[in-house]
Amino acid sequence: MPEKVIIIGSGPAAWAAAIYAARAELKPLVFEGAITEENRLAGTLPLGQLALTTEIENFPGYPAGDVTAFLDSAIEPGQRRMMAPANPHGIGGSELMELMRQQAKNFHTRIITEDIVDVDIDSRPFRLRASDGKTHEALAVIVATGARANYLGLPSEEKYKNAGVSACAVCDGALPRFRNRPLAVVGGGDSAVEEADYLSKFAGTVYMIHRRDELRASKIMVQRATDNPKIEILWNRTLAEVLGDDAHGVTGVRLASTAGEPDVEKDVAGVFLAIGHTPNTAFLKGKLELTDKKYIKWTTPARTYTSVEGVFAAGDVADDYYRQAITAAGSGCMAALDAERWLAAKGE
Repeated sequence: MPEKVIIIGSGPAAWAAAIYAARAELKPLVFEGAITEENRLAGTLPLGQLALTTEIENFPGYPAGDVTAFLDSAIEPGQRRMMAPANPHGIGGSELMELMRQQAKNFHTRIITEDIVDVDIDSRPFRLRASDGKTHEALAVIVATGARANYLGLPSEEKYKNAGVSACAVCDGALPRFRNRPLAVVGGGDSAVEEADYLSKFAGTVYMIHRRDELRASKIMVQRATDNPKIEILWNRTLAEVLGDDAHGVTGVRLASTAGEPDVEKDVAGVFLAIGHTPNTAFLKGKLELTDKKYIKWTTPARTYTSVEGVFAAGDVADDYYRQAITAAGSGCMAALDAERWLAAKGE
């Protein structure tokens, strides 16, 4: 017998969708992703991108404070023992995801720790093949696989992730470690300027590192960067190495030249990558309509409908603009409600 709804993903959108679907008696089955080295390197392990963020200051309901006792009481003991010690100053990304996951389980959401590697959505019930070789059928599907930030692939970059290296200024820029300190932004497009402009509200100086002698950003964004007294653009430079130590995390950057100049070093407390995101849509193999940036296309305003009736999309896999935990969770709620009402209209 097919599942009423299968949810693919394990970030805020997926767990919010699971909570709403479970409370609507849809008995959701969640594929949270497989724990493999391939997924680790790709940044697609269970619990999503938010699990890579050390402190969460902008998710409503979690002001600064020691959440250790709450985590001890809310998370199942076996799962709690596997978690790192709680941050005594507030909620961390992995902790918030564990709480969302636990809340979904409390309403009897079933969870399989495998990837979905192929889908047949040309006819109903939909057929989904998991990484363990098993095939599952569903009357409705919610895709909430998110998008992963692009990194340069430097070993030093990997070493200092969550210790000064970030791909989200809005998520991390206001943290105490970055305030009134010099920071670096890598990139030259509109997103890079937006990141640099946002960081300038907190930083001392923001160095924009760009490999060319002019920005790729739109003219109005270029003007915003050049008019900001806190932003200094370092032309014809690439990030060669993130410098730091175990005690302080990131302490600087070494920059190579694309114009034959010697390497230079800059003291910075943080490095923000703004070279784009890659939505996790490859497993769909072109069976859903995508945007030109490969995000799933929402086909109806204010709905999570996709190009295939009965398949819904939530979170960053369909959102290349906001990319925040709170907006992802909101769209997960929307997708569950859309799926519930669509199934009801079909008499399911």
